[in-house]
Amino acid sequence: MNQRWLVVFSPQAHQRGLKSVNKHCLKQTTANFKAFKKLCKQDFQSIDEAQNALNKFEKTLKLTFVAESDFVSVPHYHGAGRPSNEQKPDGFTYRIEGALASLPKVRMEQLQRKSCFILASNQLDMEALVLEQLIEAYKGQQKVERGFRFMKDPMFMASTFFLKSTKRITALLMVMTICLLVYAALEHRIRQALKEHDEYFPDQKGNAILSSNHTLGIPVFCWY
Repeated sequence: MNQRWLVVFSPQAHQRGLKSVNKHCLKQTTANFKAFKKLCKQDFQSIDEAQNALNKFEKTLKLTFVAESDFVSVPHYHGAGRPSNEQKPDGFTYRIEGALASLPKVRMEQLQRKSCFILASNQLDMEALVLEQLIEAYKGQQKVERGFRFMKDPMFMASTFFLKSTKRITALLMVMTICLLVYAALEHRIRQALKEHDEYFPDQKGNAILSSNHTLGIPVFCWY
């Protein structure tokens, strides 16, 4: 199916994503630095073996990278006590030395993904459905969900309904849809009347609670 996608940036999601991404990045980078420090303490029999271990470690990194790396030889003596300056070592092992650095680009990509969401529509005509209408329709879904919220109320006893016939199920859904449509129409008329008379519904403290962002406490259904 051909679709038109709209990527929407949300400031609220950006703030939430900022906390989660920073927490994740701090945890991951701390683990990487500890793992690299542990790797630098290991002894390897050859430089090739140390290089292979370093390459394997680099493949596990996502938020950091090895900025500097070098291999140093560590002499070993079989005799007891401190060796003299003229004594030659009996063998060598090799260790990794270096430093890790962070990748800010990866963090920014994760933050951008957390800060945005995608709206998809099969309406490809830009004039028939402009971007502003697409966002408005998406935000209006919460009104539909709020309208059906009463079905979860135990007092409604929706779980007691058992309809075996497909026709009866369809009829019940039609009745519920009409009821919700009537609720929405009543809410609209109440809002209009309160707006015309400059009135409001008071809360327990007498403050106004009616606005364009609040409901009247009744189910709402958006009809498109």
